[in-house]
Amino acid sequence: MIPGTYAEWRHCIEHECKIELSPSFISERLATLRNESSEDRIRFTRRYGDGHLKQVIGWFERALREIAH
Repeated sequence: MIPGTYAEWRHCIEHECKIELSPSFISERLATLRNESSEDRIRFTRRYGDGHLKQVIGWFERALREIAH
């Protein structure tokens, strides 16, 4: 299942995958997903499309803002 909302995505990351959304993890993922020559970004875009990539980047940015508060 591909998460369609921020809440679904966050639940999937934290509960299904058991990954802590720490500032360092989020920053690393954002750097990778924003890097157009990154193999991870290329694979992600091939699999899920550019629209979903932009959505996921937005969700990581939102999670980082929420952690900062």
